[in-house]
Amino acid sequence: MSIAASNSPSSFTSNPLLQPWTTPHGLPPFEAIRAEHFEPAFEQAVRAHRAEVDAIGANPAPPTFENTIAAMDRSGAALRRIENLFYNLASSETSPALQAAEMRLAPVLAAHDSAISMHQPLFARIDALYRERDSLALTPEQRRVLERFHLGFVRAGATLGAAEQQRYAQIMGRLAELTTQFGQNVLADEAGFRLELHGEADAAGLPEFVRAALRQAALDRGLPDALLVTLSRSHIVPFLTFSERRDLREQAWRAWTTRGEHPGAHDNRPIAREILSLRNEQARLHGYASYADYALSDTMAGQRAAVTGLLTQVWEPAKARAAAELEALQALALSRGETVQIQPWDWRFYAEKVRQVRYDLDEATVKPYFPLDRMVEALFDCAQRLFGIRFVARPELRAYHPDVKVYEVRGADDAAIGVFLHDNFARPTKRSGAWMSSFRKQSRNGAAGERTLPIVINNNNFAKGAPGEPTLLSFDDASTLFHEFGHGLHGLLSNVTYERVSGTSVLRDFVELPSQIFEHWLTEPEVLKRHARHYRTGEPIPDALIAKLHDARFFNQGYETVRYTASALVDMAAHALTDAQAPDIVEFERAELARIGAPAVVGLNHRLTHFQHLFSGSGYAAGYYVYLWAEVLDADGYDAFKEAGNPFDPAVAQRLREFIYSTGNSIEPAAAYRAFRGRAPTVEPMLKQRGLVPQAQ
Repeated sequence: MSIAASNSPSSFTSNPLLQPWTTPHGLPPFEAIRAEHFEPAFEQAVRAHRAEVDAIGANPAPPTFENTIAAMDRSGAALRRIENLFYNLASSETSPALQAAEMRLAPVLAAHDSAISMHQPLFARIDALYRERDSLALTPEQRRVLERFHLGFVRAGATLGAAEQQRYAQIMGRLAELTTQFGQNVLADEAGFRLELHGEADAAGLPEFVRAALRQAALDRGLPDALLVTLSRSHIVPFLTFSERRDLREQAWRAWTTRGEHPGAHDNRPIAREILSLRNEQARLHGYASYADYALSDTMAGQRAAVTGLLTQVWEPAKARAAAELEALQALALSRGETVQIQPWDWRFYAEKVRQVRYDLDEATVKPYFPLDRMVEALFDCAQRLFGIRFVARPELRAYHPDVKVYEVRGADDAAIGVFLHDNFARPTKRSGAWMSSFRKQSRNGAAGERTLPIVINNNNFAKGAPGEPTLLSFDDASTLFHEFGHGLHGLLSNVTYERVSGTSVLRDFVELPSQIFEHWLTEPEVLKRHARHYRTGEPIPDALIAKLHDARFFNQGYETVRYTASALVDMAAHALTDAQAPDIVEFERAELARIGAPAVVGLNHRLTHFQHLFSGSGYAAGYYVYLWAEVLDADGYDAFKEAGNPFDPAVAQRLREFIYSTGNSIEPAAAYRAFRGRAPTVEPMLKQRGLVPQAQ
């Protein structure tokens, strides 16, 4: 299958994707790029990469690290440059033309990946080096890079027989199509839903900050006389939290939880089922009983028993806590003279009422102290105090959307170490959720050994404030902002030689450590007093409000932990299936939730029909557990600062940078953690952090 005909409207000579990018720091020339540029550019870049790989495989000289592994690490630079741009745009600022190109390109690019991974002359050279690795006098990073390359080829089918390789390539091509379609279907369902609110009766209970966000969403979509609830999380969660209209809460909740579950063109049920079936076959070709076994073999956990052991350690305590929380919600409803049986669309509403009574704390009081701009300043200030880096705004640098802000990142010597793009607002052309990605990764493996600076992006989906008004964040929103920035720092602070192990290219259950540990600084009173300031008065957040936030830190944790853990358990069960044909995913999910005793009133973070972590790609398939795994590390790791008596202790911060943020995958992750902490982690800090063990007085 050809990507595009050579007589494409965008010729090779005029295609900006195929020209040198002379923009500052080599940023993509966003304003010059159109959707039709990508297919002809990919055609040429794929051809060039294949030629590079053929040359490495055909090299008559005996294989060495430099002429094989380092050469492979350098190869495909033009293709990666285009791929990174393409997939970032497909996630953050898509269009029908880009989505159509994405569907056409998915199987083609998967076929190219398979052709490289199954390139026998190349693998023969890599395998020869791997077998002799003990005698090659490699640096520790070089040995790690060699081992990761070898394992990557093996896991992609390099050692399979010819017939099995052919089938494997077919599977990967089909999976690429299916995962692309899955994500596009979720976006279509999210973009297609509109709950219009007209008049005070529809808006009953909504505080002004929620109304302002919904009013702006309506204006953005040409509805000047309404408030609009979309399926953006920054709309749904506040609406479920504050709306007095139980009927409308149910309508919004059902739309949110049934994304991808509607008959027609955007039905994800058959797509997810086929993905599971193909992943089973993929695993069996590798000799594993299930996809979960295959996926976990290259993680810190290693096997299902370790994952199940961790999840079950929190599951029963979390259910017990959620049951106690439900009793409190039901009692609160009765105190209001309401005899309703609490349903999933009621939980957040009554939980907010309980929080107000129990802690004298409500979102309307908290949000004015968390304007987005102040919280971005807090991110940058914490990064400077910990790691000595500065974020310098470059407003003259244009990105792919006016909302995106561009920063130059400078080290202690004022030299540039990277570029940071911040894309914080929800829009119909952007997928939901929050994530970090890269347009370019850090390395020093260029022709002259020069450092390639990373270009990193954080995406969030906050509801934009009205013109002239700030965007106000909930405390949870601010935590998300800090979380994604932690990922961003992982990419920006990378300091390795080879791109193969750069930045976030780490094991999946280690990648959430840099993000989750950074969330802790948001809870520090010192940080809050400096940056959490009322958007109107500039007054710092009162000590009394900080105390209330601290006192309420375990509130509703049963609900949150059950929702997360149930999703992780369902993920693991779905990918532990061994049948050749996966079952109906809705029925499977229902049966699995019943088997583990999941309370229906609590629900899941993600149902399988819209679980993009699992089905818009393979990165988190059989891997949603990683957030809890990394929480063991982040809770234990942040205790190092507590033990030092200073959240910005220079010695601890230096170890955190050196062994967690800068090493990428150049060190085995358990060894990296021990180097930072001085020992292996313990689980108790995580259990305390979630309020699942008795707290010391």
